[in-house]
Amino acid sequence: RMPSCLLKLTRVVLSHKPWALFILIFTFVSFAYIKFYWRTWEDPKSRGHPSSLSAGTSCAPSVPSSQNIAGGPSPSPGNVFFVETSEQTNPSYLFSCSVESAARTHPGSRVVVLMKGLAKGNASLPKHWAFSLLSGFPNVQIQPLDLTELFSGTPLKKWYLWPLRRWEPYFLAVLSDACRIVLMWKFGGIYLDTDFIVLKNLQNLTNALGLQDKDVLNGAFLSFNPKHKFIELCMQDFVQNYNGWVWGHQGPGLLTRVFKKWSSIRTIRSMSCKGVSALAPETVYPIPWQDWKKLFEAVSALELQQLLKNTYAVHIWNKLSHGTKLEIPSQALLAQLYSHFCPATYAKMKQD
Repeated sequence: RMPSCLLKLTRVVLSHKPWALFILIFTFVSFAYIKFYWRTWEDPKSRGHPSSLSAGTSCAPSVPSSQNIAGGPSPSPGNVFFVETSEQTNPSYLFSCSVESAARTHPGSRVVVLMKGLAKGNASLPKHWAFSLLSGFPNVQIQPLDLTELFSGTPLKKWYLWPLRRWEPYFLAVLSDACRIVLMWKFGGIYLDTDFIVLKNLQNLTNALGLQDKDVLNGAFLSFNPKHKFIELCMQDFVQNYNGWVWGHQGPGLLTRVFKKWSSIRTIRSMSCKGVSALAPETVYPIPWQDWKKLFEAVSALELQQLLKNTYAVHIWNKLSHGTKLEIPSQALLAQLYSHFCPATYAKMKQD
């Protein structure tokens, strides 16, 4: 029913000048829009409100990473994926270090590097030092990224094929967000951004993702079995709640939304719920993005050991750090990570 205030406004309009009709129409449309918006927001089917989930879900604190190494099952030989969604075919030192460190710590796994800029069907790689270096690792495979084929058979196919998609301001970042969840859905294994330095084998961290700080999950590292229900929900949320105009909405925002619904919680902490683990920040994000400059500060060997005690990989936050000069050689934290975990790339850096 129309509120009494609107009925009174109607009577006033009928006795005054025609311009007041515009006010009535505007008020009515605004009222209808607000009612529709809130009904949509409150509808558990359309918004996945926590009340629609099981209230009896019990979530336990996540197992400390040191215990995972000591008592966990033998690592499975799943693939480790890296993705480059731009047309670039000139990998940086950090890109090379990411792949090299993953190859060294996962000798029994295929480390698959998918690059959109590589020509499909062309067996030869571009002439670049990084391709020559990485091809020397027998478990590294560098392949073209066929996005149409990757998204086929998933809810993201129609999203990708919409012709105006490429005009969105964060398209490449959102495209990367899409690729990683589809890779986990179709193939399972481990996904890593190309600005990680891997310190330890990650295969024990199954069906897991990491907290970058309090209450925010990041998808720069993902580890899931294929066809996992959590990843299926991520694909659904990607399409149903899509917003390519807000930075992070399809990345950390999406994963945080889905995990809260999955776990029927309002605040995420280091925990395991219904078979999915939200890992403590020190596991793969030991340096918070707000403190990225610490990567370029000198640390002693003892400080380095203590800092990385419970850490599997270090995210370098390349979007923030890429313009900062790194002295080689030096005692800077990042320089020591290069030296220890991707020595071939480090040697090339010193040479250059």
